[in-house]
Amino acid sequence: MNPVNPVNAPTFAELYGRPAEGEWAAPGRVNLIGEHTDYNLGFVLPIALPQTVRAQAARRDDGLLRIWSAQGRELVELRLADLAPGAVPGWAGYPAGVVWALRDAGHQVGGADIRLDSDVPGGAGLSSSAALECAVAAAYDGLYGLGRSAPELAQLAQRAENAFVGVPCGIMDQMASMCCRPGAALFLDTRDLSARQVPVDLAGAGLALLVLDTRVKHDLGDGAYAALRAGCERAADLLGLPALRSLEPAALADALTGLPEELRPLVRHVVTENARVEAAVAHLDAGDLPALGPVLTAGHASLRDDFRVSCPETDLAVEAAVAAGAHGARMTGGGFGGSVIALVDTDRADHVAAEVTAAFRTAGYAEPRTLTATPAEGARRVR
Repeated sequence: MNPVNPVNAPTFAELYGRPAEGEWAAPGRVNLIGEHTDYNLGFVLPIALPQTVRAQAARRDDGLLRIWSAQGRELVELRLADLAPGAVPGWAGYPAGVVWALRDAGHQVGGADIRLDSDVPGGAGLSSSAALECAVAAAYDGLYGLGRSAPELAQLAQRAENAFVGVPCGIMDQMASMCCRPGAALFLDTRDLSARQVPVDLAGAGLALLVLDTRVKHDLGDGAYAALRAGCERAADLLGLPALRSLEPAALADALTGLPEELRPLVRHVVTENARVEAAVAHLDAGDLPALGPVLTAGHASLRDDFRVSCPETDLAVEAAVAAGAHGARMTGGGFGGSVIALVDTDRADHVAAEVTAAFRTAGYAEPRTLTATPAEGARRVR
């Protein structure tokens, strides 16, 4: 590692002494509904954010991978031959893991010089790590002419996070970053990766989707996320199912009676959350966007009470947003902090944001950061 701390961020040419061959971008995401369902092979409904990770890159033929991050102001140099799960700590593990996953899958790719920059808030539950992986996956696909489809690149990026970094995430974040389209939510069935773009015309409905970053940092690699996934998989095994997705809502009550008490809330959340995704899609298809509000709020209650991945800050943000007139609100992302989304009338967005900020101030919490989410484009070459 060779740390660099310039006053102004150096260009690609200043870092590497040559021009980049291209630039690729991949977005963060907001999940409208469908939390902790993807690793249970269920339904999810994310949108891509306008905020992206951008990767400028050029090929190398000497077996070296050099990665510089404008956020970390650090240049990391790695040998391709040394890439192995767990061998690269910190942020560099995510891009290095993508290169490892490509090579492990049999793709004949060499090294690269990469310059990364991002405006996706880190630790906010908006999938900054998946955006990083997908930007590098798209860059390598372009640099080396791999011709992989967006879903194929998403699966390679997920493998990087699962096997190389060690976070047992599902496929939603990578699929959202690779496959989302402007003005639409991605209705994804994670069992077979079938997907449909569902129009989401927030402005046409006089609505806005606020993202309230509580500034409580979450770390999905700390064991809690893995424990939840293991609990879901154990419950499915006890029920004789390949995954909890296979449990129909009508059979939920009977299924719960045969499970250990500690597993029942997990199963209840997954089954009811899949139903909430389908309800949300029906509202969008009908053009009834305000009806999404109660679905969001019910989803938060399930995350809080059954899955127990909320925290006081996210609970307060939801309560304050709804009290201020939001149609509905919920925690988004894996949990243990991160962001809350609130569906609001456009002309009340500033009021709702101000009321949440005031509630945080009264509680002694750090002031939340607010942005407005609009469904944006997935990963693409930008230069």
